[in-house]
Amino acid sequence: MSALETMAFISNGVSLVTYFYGYMNFSLTKSATLLTNFMGSAFLLSLFGGFISDTYITRFKTCIIFGCLEVVGFAVLAVQAHFKQLRPFPCKGLDPSKMNQCEPADSGQQAILFAGIYLVALGTGGVKAALPALGADQFDERDPKEASSLSSFFNWYLFSVTTGAILGVTFLVWTSTNQGWDWSFGICSIAVGMSLLFLSMGKSVYCNNVPKGSLFVFVAAIRNRNLSIPDKAGELHEIHDKEAGQTEILQRTDQFNFLDRAAIVKNAQAASESSVSGTWELYTVTQVEETKILLRMLPIILSTVFMNTCLAQLQTFSIQQSNTMDRRIGNFQMPGPSIPVIPLVFMFILIPVYDRIFVPLASKFTGIPTGITQLQRVGVGLVLAAISMAIAGIIETHRKNVAINHNMINSAEPLPISIFWLGIQYAIFGMAGMFTLVGLLDFFYAESSSGMKSLSTAISWCSLAFGYFTSSVVVNVVNKVSGGWLASNNLNRDKLNYFYWLLAGLSVVNFGVYLVCASWYKHKKIEGKQIDNGWALEERIDMSIVRNNTP
Repeated sequence: MSALETMAFISNGVSLVTYFYGYMNFSLTKSATLLTNFMGSAFLLSLFGGFISDTYITRFKTCIIFGCLEVVGFAVLAVQAHFKQLRPFPCKGLDPSKMNQCEPADSGQQAILFAGIYLVALGTGGVKAALPALGADQFDERDPKEASSLSSFFNWYLFSVTTGAILGVTFLVWTSTNQGWDWSFGICSIAVGMSLLFLSMGKSVYCNNVPKGSLFVFVAAIRNRNLSIPDKAGELHEIHDKEAGQTEILQRTDQFNFLDRAAIVKNAQAASESSVSGTWELYTVTQVEETKILLRMLPIILSTVFMNTCLAQLQTFSIQQSNTMDRRIGNFQMPGPSIPVIPLVFMFILIPVYDRIFVPLASKFTGIPTGITQLQRVGVGLVLAAISMAIAGIIETHRKNVAINHNMINSAEPLPISIFWLGIQYAIFGMAGMFTLVGLLDFFYAESSSGMKSLSTAISWCSLAFGYFTSSVVVNVVNKVSGGWLASNNLNRDKLNYFYWLLAGLSVVNFGVYLVCASWYKHKKIEGKQIDNGWALEERIDMSIVRNNTP
């Protein structure tokens, strides 16, 4: 499902600006803004999908419901692209004498467009939140062998995402360019529908979560703000009854103590009426600690936002750089929106190498089943991102020197330099993404409790959302402070290399901030007992994961 859904989503993420500009007649600026808002909204809406999945319905049902919304969204876009009555007369390729026929989309046509794209954004957001957690639910974290397989699962999840993205930026981009947008949107709708079918085929054997989220701890803490916090954890509310479903008991921590007020028992009746799902006035210590875990995760995720800001800049400016370079591969000329296939191909190759070669070798030296810890993996990705930006500055300097040496500074013709020079910086950044994204997904899933895993994995996608939203701000600030490094419409005259080096320096600073945040983070503690051969959990059956044996 991840491969097919990503194929549909990414193909539009790299090419919708062409549809907005050439077929819906929006200005280039508005088209770029609409695309950024669409991508950012899709990743942010994963928070909503994660909340729904953890609180109200199972992760499997979340994937099905939100996947259906995505199918409908692509179908709406396909219908609009097919019927000329539902969109304006396109400006693309229009003869100058007929430019008076070029009118922007009216309110009704815009309503259909926005309904389609934001149904897609809502659908993909819900799927991205619930699908990784649903897959990870199939592994028992308390079994050392399965815990190692869990980390491997996230590697292969990213591999599936990468495979789908490669198909999206090649096959579907070619389809929209040569066969029409109605065909492209139609294929996207069918692909997501097929992905739902494949997911449903395993319904009878999935381990499914019982929703029991606890985000309303904040409400209870505010209601009890005038109460004194007990010194002893035993005086706070907790449920140890297996039959009530409270099977993972988290120890009280000394961070964010104000939230402990949500577990203060006012009277015996309130405690007896409270269930594991909590009330708006009383929660268990475990549910309070679940909320604290989310708060402790925020500095980690915020320290990775700048990396994704760099990714947004690299994607934007690399496509502009590619338009000034030789894009020929034999007799074939690579389309501009297909340039991201370069890092995707590198990731496609590197992920199996990492999982099958690096992890076993590293585990022999570190003794860690996954080779390195999740936070170490994220840190490696941040270092690689800084190196990638520094190399991007060197390659841009080389590209500009070629333009100067051939007297082509003001020429619109492609420079005699291959586009594959950009593959170096893209390859390193692809490795950075492989380390960071999988590390975050694995870390957030492992650290979150059974009732908050979808929301926690959704948080990792928010780093991408904030990266897209802040990318334009970074360019505007740098332009203003530097006096116009990127103000010209001619890359051969701009100082893009300086901009890349600035991002590299800031990435190093950001890595330092990450180290502080990672050191400050306190891992969750689960109540257990000491046995002769090491630390083991108390014998409990995790009722949050139930086997669905329905035929």
